[in-house]
Amino acid sequence: MTKLYRSKTDTRIAGVCGGLAERMEIDSTIIRIVFFVSIFTPLPVILFYLACWLIVPQDPGYKTQ
Repeated sequence: MTKLYRSKTDTRIAGVCGGLAERMEIDSTIIRIVFFVSIFTPLPVILFYLACWLIVPQDPGYKTQ
């Protein structure tokens, strides 16, 4: 099981969406669209994003296989 990291290479604001996309192995654009659309719902999505920005560590580097 891989850890969740904020992306260093696929960033727009903090790399949270890029990190989630890498973890789930999907395109980061899909994650960004989901976050954008969910901003207009009554769920506290912005607080979730800010919490991930603070809690999730940045990617330490590229992994070699």
